[in-house]
Amino acid sequence: MNFKILILAIFVTSCTANYHIRKAIKKGYRCDSVADTIKVTSIDSIPYILHDSIYWEKVLVQKDTIIRYKRSFVPQTRWQTKIEYKLKRDTIRQVQKIEVAKYKSQKPNPDFWVLILGFVMGMGTMYLFRYSKHNL
Repeated sequence: MNFKILILAIFVTSCTANYHIRKAIKKGYRCDSVADTIKVTSIDSIPYILHDSIYWEKVLVQKDTIIRYKRSFVPQTRWQTKIEYKLKRDTIRQVQKIEVAKYKSQKPNPDFWVLILGFVMGMGTMYLFRYSKHNL
């Protein structure tokens, strides 16, 4: 019996839906209408024959019904905005890494034969200087 009274007390003292809606509106929620219905009508011409003559009759035809839903704005929580900013930051960093990789791949690589030729010329001049000192 006490358990039933406890559950009944919880339901009676709990907050209502109107309380939550008022609280959301204070924080920035906008209540919009759910949908709009737009009917598209067009004019069609239908030919018919009467006494060896062709006559045209204009008829209004309803082609389509479009339901457009309006989006209501729900403010984000601090946690959701924090995650959104982190995602933006991470995507910017990834784009920067890709740009650096593109720049490095487009940069011309140094020609190794020039380095080898310089090394050979340096060794040759060192060899010549070594023997030129002994002959003097």
